[in-house]
Amino acid sequence: MDFAGAYSWPNLSFILQGFGVTLLVAALAILFSFILGNILGILRYARIPVLSRLLAIMIDIIRNLPLLLIIFFIYIVLPQLGLRLPPLWAAIAGLTLFEGAMISEIVRSGLASVDRGQIEAARSSGLGYIQTMRHIILPQALRRMMPPLVSQFISLLKDTSLAIVISLPEIMHNVQILQGHSPNYVIPALILAALLYFTVNYTLSIIARRLEARRI
Repeated sequence: MDFAGAYSWPNLSFILQGFGVTLLVAALAILFSFILGNILGILRYARIPVLSRLLAIMIDIIRNLPLLLIIFFIYIVLPQLGLRLPPLWAAIAGLTLFEGAMISEIVRSGLASVDRGQIEAARSSGLGYIQTMRHIILPQALRRMMPPLVSQFISLLKDTSLAIVISLPEIMHNVQILQGHSPNYVIPALILAALLYFTVNYTLSIIARRLEARRI
């Protein structure tokens, strides 16, 4: 093991650049999957005839597929259909689709946990359905959804490492490149990658626990 060589500034900078890509992919995927998950979850909660059933089938299919398969499909199959995405956006699209399906179930469950009597009371007081959702149901549901949402975001950050298969220059890809330069670099580089992942994920887990405690 060559810690001095692995942690020389060029190598250290290379690893940190990869982690920057990891955080960028995670941040954008979290944003997009949160939006997608909320849309799908609200539509399923609304129980719109036919549409809700179709969405349920689609979500179940996505949730039961390996994320790696979805990333491969977007990066390899879609170009044959005329839609070519660079590795960065292919990874973001795959993570968004998969995590959006997961988040939609969290959103639907959170909305369903709110007493439906509040909806009837709000509607009887003159509020429309959208106003009721915005001012009555969503604020309560969001507080209940935050801990599982944060846990899902932690999983998303770890899942970004799967993008190594499409040569996205994220942290694990860059660690692999360093291993090619010298086998003595691999353990120090993996230790640093583990510490970086742990720091971010542990911070998020603390946030999730505090949100859970506040909810209780």
